[in-house]
Amino acid sequence: MMQFTETPPPTFHQISPFTSLLSMNKNQIHRTRPWPGFPTSKSALGSLGDANCMEQLLVHCANAIESNDATLAQQILWVLNNIAPPDGDSNQRLTCGFLRALIARAAKSGSCKMLTAVANANANANANLAIDTHKFSIIELASFVDLTPWHRFGFTAANAAILEAVEGCSVIHMVDLSLTHCMQIPTLIDAIASRLEGPPLIKLTVAGATEDVPPMLDLSYEELGTKLVNFARSRNVSMEFRVIPSSSSDGFSSLIEQLRIPQHLVKSNNATEALVINCHMMLHYIPEETLCSFENPPTSSYRTMFLNSLRDLDPTIVVLVDEDADFTSNDLACRLRSAFNYLWIPYDTVDTFLPRESKQRQWYETDICWKVENVIGHEGVQRVERLEPKSRWVQRMRNACFRGISYSEEAVSEVKSMLDEHAAGWGLKREEDDLVLTWKGHNVVFATAWVPT
Repeated sequence: MMQFTETPPPTFHQISPFTSLLSMNKNQIHRTRPWPGFPTSKSALGSLGDANCMEQLLVHCANAIESNDATLAQQILWVLNNIAPPDGDSNQRLTCGFLRALIARAAKSGSCKMLTAVANANANANANLAIDTHKFSIIELASFVDLTPWHRFGFTAANAAILEAVEGCSVIHMVDLSLTHCMQIPTLIDAIASRLEGPPLIKLTVAGATEDVPPMLDLSYEELGTKLVNFARSRNVSMEFRVIPSSSSDGFSSLIEQLRIPQHLVKSNNATEALVINCHMMLHYIPEETLCSFENPPTSSYRTMFLNSLRDLDPTIVVLVDEDADFTSNDLACRLRSAFNYLWIPYDTVDTFLPRESKQRQWYETDICWKVENVIGHEGVQRVERLEPKSRWVQRMRNACFRGISYSEEAVSEVKSMLDEHAAGWGLKREEDDLVLTWKGHNVVFATAWVPT
């Protein structure tokens, strides 16, 4: 167990340049202690405030925590606390989120007295390490998801693919596995209501996930269902709503079981009913192999089992939208680098349109901090943020006997029109059959559509 001692923070005159630190190995760092002090002027802090330098400091700190080097971990945490205020620029705020996560991880390893002192060294910094995520009302959540294309991109691409796939069907059974609590559905209802052949009956099945993953809603799924049914009625669309309590921790097995028998009856009794599986940023919460190798035999990957189960249902279409990053490594430093080089994007985007005092910005960044803490501060079954890149999901879908289908030019045009409503940094690119949302040229979210082979 790592024991954190009451080592005093270095004084300002004990300066060791960060460039020298990067060129040193661990033994050299120990020989040149006390380290690190740093100058107090903004100009002298410039190099330490560089994103690459902050990333290196975070990696060094993570390695120190993992190797039980409490003294070095404390010193680096102290530096990070001083150069990464929570109200700084986007890089500083991002680093502050990782700092909190490392403190939470280190505190589990031993006495955290020193860590508390470090965290509170700046009165405006991390006075409370607990992340207080906001519970949204329906109106707040709808406004929240409209802030950026992060979710709207997936909504627009998925709805376009779904509408094409269910054309001519009198009944649409949609299974919605969505992180955003059915916020995609009203737009789909609006589009279906204006269908030339008349609106179909919509049967909406929702997995009432048991995990508290942000964004969180302040009403029950039953209340949400009532609101959706009433909204559909206002558009002259008939809707049935069903919620099935189910957990991503076992691959939504109870949901799959509930779907199997009714779907068999549907296939024999109503040839015009379409089964739509809509997966919006939810499947990466299903455990994957790096966890299963510890908890279960490697052959029992819940992701593989879930996708095979979907294939057995013979759906009309499966839409898979998720974030294009890899948070699965069992190596903490590797996972930290991957998360740092992806999660700068949401921090950077909010600087373009939300003032610092905005409540929406606070909610937005709190949700990102929750993700950072889960990726960095937790392990095993408690680490649920296990993003995989698009290439790996594509291979998973193919292995489960699905084939990708291309988005039509009309769908691409709709996505482009939606992006025009947002900041100029957002872009769209096509990769084979798939669509990818970008920010300043960097992949952010992908949208794929699949049918059984």
